[in-house]
Amino acid sequence: MQRVLDATAFFLEIPLEGELFTTPLVVDELADTRSRCRFEALSASGLRVLCPGRESLHRVDEASEVSGDSEVLSPADRELLALALEISAEVISDDFALQNVAHHLGIPVCPLQQRKARKRKWRFRCPGCGRYGDSMVQCPVCGAMPKRTIK
Repeated sequence: MQRVLDATAFFLEIPLEGELFTTPLVVDELADTRSRCRFEALSASGLRVLCPGRESLHRVDEASEVSGDSEVLSPADRELLALALEISAEVISDDFALQNVAHHLGIPVCPLQQRKARKRKWRFRCPGCGRYGDSMVQCPVCGAMPKRTIK
């Protein structure tokens, strides 16, 4: 089984099986010695670092817009999802926004420490006037910044 690893996998000493992958932006997130050592150990046993293509990144961006997670999805999350799309792999992550977009893309997800996120579609509600919108842009009525709510 092919698996794409988020940074969470490098912070924990949980055994991982299968063909393992990650992305350069995830490697950049590994700042502490313990996670870097775990990365080195997994690299020695076959972990590969790959960059996804533009088309896959574009599909991730479209899905995150539909799900309402585009504002909270990090560049590393985008890369992970795009790579998982390209190689038809499972994503190992505890990030709820990443899991939600993965559900919308049909990518299998395996959390390590957290419960598995359910598929959601978010909408945005202005705390000032109560108006609903489709994105997290400034409210055209009162100027307040909307908050994410479950649709």
